[in-house]
Amino acid sequence: MSRLRESRLRGLVQLGRINTLSVVKEVDFGYYLDGQDLGEILLPNSAVESMLEVGDEVDAFIYKDSEDRLIATLKTPKAQVGDIASLRVNAVTSIGAFLDWGLEKELLVPFAEQAERLEEGKSYLALLYVDVSNRIVASTKLDKRLHREPVNYDLHQQVEIVICDHTDMGYKAAIEGAHWGVLYRNEVFKELRIGYRTKAYINRIRDDDKIDLLLEKPGYSTNDELGNKIIKFLKQNDGFTHVSDKSSPEIISRLFGVSKKKFKQSIGNLLKAGVISIESDGIRLH
Repeated sequence: MSRLRESRLRGLVQLGRINTLSVVKEVDFGYYLDGQDLGEILLPNSAVESMLEVGDEVDAFIYKDSEDRLIATLKTPKAQVGDIASLRVNAVTSIGAFLDWGLEKELLVPFAEQAERLEEGKSYLALLYVDVSNRIVASTKLDKRLHREPVNYDLHQQVEIVICDHTDMGYKAAIEGAHWGVLYRNEVFKELRIGYRTKAYINRIRDDDKIDLLLEKPGYSTNDELGNKIIKFLKQNDGFTHVSDKSSPEIISRLFGVSKKKFKQSIGNLLKAGVISIESDGIRLH
């Protein structure tokens, strides 16, 4: 388990993440929040849209200002520590490149953490992390930053992934900002863009710790040709269709080339596997 995920489970206040914190003091220039082991953290008036009172709880992002002091904001950044995101370069200076991550203070990618020299105006996939000097920075050297810790996932566990590259086999994906995984092309029914974030499932962990992923919930047999056709149809229609077991045999035959009986059997299998849900007006893909 990564240190980031371990700290989340322990409920510690995390630098570079959104935390639920209590207001402990009001001052002329803002509010102080209870940062637990990090001490009291200032939430400036400029970061607050409405009045707060002592005892109120807020969801605040914790980072450091230009003078290296802990500070809070109620703004949601484009990425947090542990995330991989496509971010635009606002400026390149003598110390590195600065990315737009949605906050006034831009995010530094030191030259030593650039897989290639970053160019102003272009966007790059970057992993956010806290460096040895306790600064929030980013790296585009994803191979350097991922797969540094032992793999500790359960089979069929749901995880969050980011698509990072196209390969001959399919797609290379970052899992939870910590490990590499692979989505095989013959198991993906649509094109996935670089930077696309979604849920996936651990399908196999190889002896060399390489990880195979699935977009569909395991338990459903991919040998069901009609089921795969239904899933593909749902994905092409934003995950929902009004076609269901209540539809006419003619509509089902025109769309899927099968009888209504076979269609009902297939959606029944998909429902049992947790791949779809049947609603009053149609079918929805999970």
